[in-house]
Amino acid sequence: MTKADLIEEVSRTGVPTRKVCETVVETIFSSIVESLRAGDKIEIRGFGSFRVRQREARMGRNPKTGTPVAVPARKVPYFKPSKELRDGINQAAPAAESGGGAGA
Repeated sequence: MTKADLIEEVSRTGVPTRKVCETVVETIFSSIVESLRAGDKIEIRGFGSFRVRQREARMGRNPKTGTPVAVPARKVPYFKPSKELRDGINQAAPAAESGGGAGA
């Protein structure tokens, strides 16, 4: 699902215009980003939580040449799904698997 798809889904709820829906989606995303920049943890009940993790500096390797490369320390966003989200996905999975996909 893309951001445009998400805006379209929100617009189906009866909100007056697509522009209002776009503003709502943009506001949610920017609020999440700003909170993570500030070092806050975001918890959305029934969906999951977002937080920032610190990755330490390390020595990597250029896969093409094999030469060592210094990878600096950095912060990365991390999402942990809620139990409800995991359970909801796992309940839908058996129906999709029984369709006789690849490997059957």
